[in-house]
Amino acid sequence: MANREFSAYQQKVIQRYYDNREQIDEQRLAELVTNLYLAPPKKQAKMWEQAEELMTRMKIPPTRIEHVMQSKDPAVLAKVVEEVQKGIMKRVK
Repeated sequence: MANREFSAYQQKVIQRYYDNREQIDEQRLAELVTNLYLAPPKKQAKMWEQAEELMTRMKIPPTRIEHVMQSKDPAVLAKVVEEVQKGIMKRVK
């Protein structure tokens, strides 16, 4: 299935997904903040892993990611999301 040919329509859908991946990741990270506030402690561990993965993919500075992951505080993560959405956050190349 890895060598499967995609139709022209499927190729366009896939291309649009990757063209908008940065915005999708920003939205998912913002939703994770809300979910972290509401989730029971058992489910929070998986959400923190997802948050770390998203921040890494979004090229947030590693020191900032480390700070967020050490604190495991949704308010700190919310501050990162706010800075990303406002364009204040300098991203790693």
